[in-house]
Amino acid sequence: MVRKASIHGDYVIIGVGHQSTFDEKMIFRILNYDATIYINQVESKQEIYPVGSFVFYTGDKEWKSPETLKETLKNIPPEMEPYINDWRLPVVGLKTMNARKLTNQRLKEVVEISQSMFAGNYDDLRNNRKIEIENFMMAATFTRTKIKREDLPEGDEINMCEAMDRLFQRFENQGIEKGKREEKQNTLKEQLKVKLGTLSRPLEKQLTNTSLEKLNELTLNIFNVTNEEDVLRIIN
Repeated sequence: MVRKASIHGDYVIIGVGHQSTFDEKMIFRILNYDATIYINQVESKQEIYPVGSFVFYTGDKEWKSPETLKETLKNIPPEMEPYINDWRLPVVGLKTMNARKLTNQRLKEVVEISQSMFAGNYDDLRNNRKIEIENFMMAATFTRTKIKREDLPEGDEINMCEAMDRLFQRFENQGIEKGKREEKQNTLKEQLKVKLGTLSRPLEKQLTNTSLEKLNELTLNIFNVTNEEDVLRIIN
């Protein structure tokens, strides 16, 4: 993403790259982006503005890739080192950036919510304040938190306390559902081993991925099963 900005009346061009994973070669991409913008300005025969690029990083782990071109290059002869141009790769981490320095309220909310989600600190989220629902969903996207729009209250704004209560209830229900399914899977596998003598690995794997509804149907028809084909016919 590229934007032209005015800082104290001086124009600059700001480039923002978004990374959710490590990329050891990211410095070369940033160098290429910056060089392309400079070349485009030269070819357009307009005034050439300075270009500054950085990476907005939303990954789970700390960014450890090289942050300068020279750090990436290996075995630079000492005689040539002064002549090798360097290039910086500024990385802004979503997990570590200081949200209090942000003046845009929407961005501040997204960063604060994201940081709480990354840290698993849902007590910070569960406070009695209202925020825009799109900010909450954006934070969920950045942190890869599995939240669906239909899990949240209706409207453009949400009360965080109510939203988190709903979310915790869904997580609890999913946990109960998962526990029931795993218990049913284990019971059926044992019953089928007794009835058929053994279970093939592909069938065991398929039973693991079968819904609770289909497992219940298989339980009702267990006495009609004589081979693995019967099992597959029921669960599919």
